[in-house]
Amino acid sequence: MRDLKHLIYFENLLREASNPLIAQAKEEGKVCIAYTCENVPEPLLNLPGTFSIRLSAPNTGSMDIATYYMTNLLCEPSRALLERAIEGGFNFADCVITPDGCTMINRSVENMELLHTMGEGNPRFFHEYMEIAFKNTESDVQLAVLQCTNHILTPLREKYGIDVSDAAIRQAVADHNKLCRLIRAIGDFRKEEHPRITGYEFHVLCLATYVCPSYLVIDKLEETLEELKTREPEEKTARARVLVVGSEVDDSGFIKLIEEQGAFVCCDRFCFGSYPGRVEIELNDEEDALTQVCRHYIQHCQCPRMMSMDKVYGRKAYVAELAKEYHADGIIYEQVKFCDPWAYERTLGSSMLHLDYGFPVLSVDRPYNIASSSGQMRTRVQAFVESIEIKKIQRGEKA
Repeated sequence: MRDLKHLIYFENLLREASNPLIAQAKEEGKVCIAYTCENVPEPLLNLPGTFSIRLSAPNTGSMDIATYYMTNLLCEPSRALLERAIEGGFNFADCVITPDGCTMINRSVENMELLHTMGEGNPRFFHEYMEIAFKNTESDVQLAVLQCTNHILTPLREKYGIDVSDAAIRQAVADHNKLCRLIRAIGDFRKEEHPRITGYEFHVLCLATYVCPSYLVIDKLEETLEELKTREPEEKTARARVLVVGSEVDDSGFIKLIEEQGAFVCCDRFCFGSYPGRVEIELNDEEDALTQVCRHYIQHCQCPRMMSMDKVYGRKAYVAELAKEYHADGIIYEQVKFCDPWAYERTLGSSMLHLDYGFPVLSVDRPYNIASSSGQMRTRVQAFVESIEIKKIQRGEKA
């Protein structure tokens, strides 16, 4: 296929945590809100005068200093983020908001605060830690409202004079929904028999919306959507269509590795992916916007920290529905090494999706930076693709 016009531009934005668009937004006088987890309601971080950046550590190498502070038993993302913070890679942040999505990331940010890795020369800089729900009840929604008020809206208003009114939140939701519509429209091309966008290309575009000021990439996403409408797809189909589900994937090299083995990543249900992070938020005029935003995040949350049985079983049904919608031949269930919540989820999910829903499943753990250990992963993905092809032949389908 013809190269996407803006692909290299987006790839370059992902090379460093501190990218040129962050500097541009800061020069415009906007407040940079860094955060670490999809459980933080993203529109509340993109109010008029602010922009959000989800912290990542691209091209991670040695994590020796972070391991000294945190031990090698904690997940690689938590250590990679601390290492990058100690190196000064997150000095662009004007504040950091962290929910207790998992204790490892919390400990990472606590070390950032104790070591004063950010905020030098900014007396208004602050760290905030949020308690978040475990279940999908109205009481959990009210807890989320309280936490968002105390740890996001109030500090932003008091420290930086940000407008946190209902009208401001509604405007932020409208901007968020515009972004979601664009990403979903681009991602829908993956449903085609001959897709006109690769899984790698889509992941690069989607990832940029998390780690860059989203309002500064809208124009190029719009151009890319128009470009895709007339892009000629490859006539040759992939050997297998796979859905990737699991913990955070902010390393586009992992998606590229999968597709280099003949698979096509037709859908993404992972942290930093389009599901559920790029789902529109519907608001009504009868209830305040903050409560509705919090309810959306509680109801749509697919994080394994949500422990009610409707959520436990619902997460597997959700993946199965996505696999059917995007015509997946199989599912790759992944977790970053030493990630406790997703380790349990991967064990249960990979079994249920195979036994209860009938999908071939490859269950893997992986390094945070796939380039550090790619050989074994290539072999496992190759074997998985071949097993799908064999099953197709056995069913009399075209492999």
